Amino acid sequence: MSVDYAAAQLFNGLASGAFYALLALGLSVIFGMLRVINFAHGALFMLGAFATYYGAEAFHVPFYAALIVAPLAVGLFGMAIEVTILRRLRGLDPVYGLLMTFALTLIIVNVVRLMAGPLGSPYSAPDALSGATNLGFTVYPTYRLFVIAVSLAISLLVWWFVERSTLGARVRAATENPVLARAFGVDTNLLITLTFGVGAGIAALAGVLAAPTTNVAPSMGDAIIIYTFAIVVIGGLGSITGSIVAGFALGLLQAIGSVYYPPISTTLIFIVMVLVIIVRPAGLFGKSEEFR
Repeated sequence: MSVDYAAAQLFNGLASGAFYALLALGLSVIFGMLRVINFAHGALFMLGAFATYYGAEAFHVPFYAALIVAPLAVGLFGMAIEVTILRRLRGLDPVYGLLMTFALTLIIVNVVRLMAGPLGSPYSAPDALSGATNLGFTVYPTYRLFVIAVSLAISLLVWWFVERSTLGARVRAATENPVLARAFGVDTNLLITLTFGVGAGIAALAGVLAAPTTNVAPSMGDAIIIYTFAIVVIGGLGSITGSIVAGFALGLLQAIGSVYYPPISTTLIFIVMVLVIIVRPAGLFGKSEEFR
């Protein structure tokens, strides 16, 4: 195997891992802070891509602006879902949230299918990100390098915010002990709503980045969300670090599997998930008390 080919496969794995990491990150933010298993995450990912496509078609919104506008729009939509629906399920068994978000997924996807049709529409990357970049040891598509860089930057930013910032500490306090947090004057409802909006916005950002790499279609979130749930389980439910590490690592593993034995590449993630659950049920970075 040549160095050029090996490097290209390595970057293919990182590019796939970039999407996995962003989606798993959004899921972990929502579950870690709200204890909601958000099955609608794939639909929010799809809405981010459609906001990018129709923003360009109807309002001539450039791609770089869509990186901000689409996550904000979908994040506000997510906040509306939390306030009007999920807030009523707070304190109940997480399975209620799972079933409700699954129902929301069916509604959102089918509404988009009725409005846009079942077939996908192409969306082109901006000219500045088209073509390939010579890295010295390999030549690789510039847009995919951009996706990797953005995913890493957002992942590190969210990790710092949740784990190191004062506001992140308040959010954790509001979800772990809301009664005590309210006693200290913290508006727990607002923080929880904002947290859900941030998680939805991260999913939409992944959709914006995915739009130039595939057809923008109502079903585009179906397959990737299944992989994402497996990655979240492997990293540990609610673990920000676990989502980032597992997302990129399993993207690399999938790329390696596609080189050496292509038929197994689509199931490698689930094989790893089973092995991790057998050895460490809480996930690589998870804590057992999260499942009580």
